[in-house]
Amino acid sequence: MLVPEISGGAAGELDEVREACDEVVAGLLTVGPDRIVVIGGGDLDGDRDEAAGGTLGGFGVNVRAGGADDALPLSLTIGAWLLDRAGWSGPRTYSSGTPDTDGRVALLVMADGSATRAITAPGYLDDRAEPFDAIIAEALAGGDPSTLAALDVDLGDELWAAGSRPLRTLGEMTKDADITARLRVDVAPFGVGYWVADWRLG
Repeated sequence: MLVPEISGGAAGELDEVREACDEVVAGLLTVGPDRIVVIGGGDLDGDRDEAAGGTLGGFGVNVRAGGADDALPLSLTIGAWLLDRAGWSGPRTYSSGTPDTDGRVALLVMADGSATRAITAPGYLDDRAEPFDAIIAEALAGGDPSTLAALDVDLGDELWAAGSRPLRTLGEMTKDADITARLRVDVAPFGVGYWVADWRLG
C-alpha cells in the first residue's frame, strides 16, 4: 500500500507513512554507509546483492525495483523501491535471515505489523493484534532490542504480522548496542499496523 500505483485512490491514507519512510531512508544515506543491508520477510535463497530486484506485477501494476532479476519477495522489493526513490546507487545486500554486517553498513528493516486490527483488515479483527503491535511500538520508541529479540513470531503469524521475524532479527543483532531511538509513525490504516522508526547505534 506504500506504492501509490497500488493504493490508487487510497494513496493519501499512507502519505504520512510514505513521507516518514523517505525521511528515514534519506537519513541512512547521510551517514555515508559503504553498503545498505535490507532485511525483510519472505523466501529468499541466501543473501543477494544489488543485482537482485523485484516486481509488483502480481498486483496488476508495472512497478519494478532494484536490479534486473525478480528474486526478491514483497518486503524486500518494497525496501528496494524505497532505496531507488532515495537515489541510492551504492552496494546493497538483501536478506530474509541474519545478514553479514561487516564494515560500515546501514540497516533498512522492512517489517509490517499485524493485519488484524479491524473488521475491514485483511485478516479481520483479532483483539490480540493491538496489544501485540503496541509492544513493538514501545520497543521501537525506546530502543529496546531485548523486547524485539523475544517477540512471539508464532503469535505474529496468527495476527498476519509478517514483520515479526525481521524485527526479532533486528533485536538479536543489536542486543548490546547503545541505541538512540525515534519512533516517527505508529498508525493502523485499513486495520494494518505500520511503524516508521530510526535507530542510531553508538
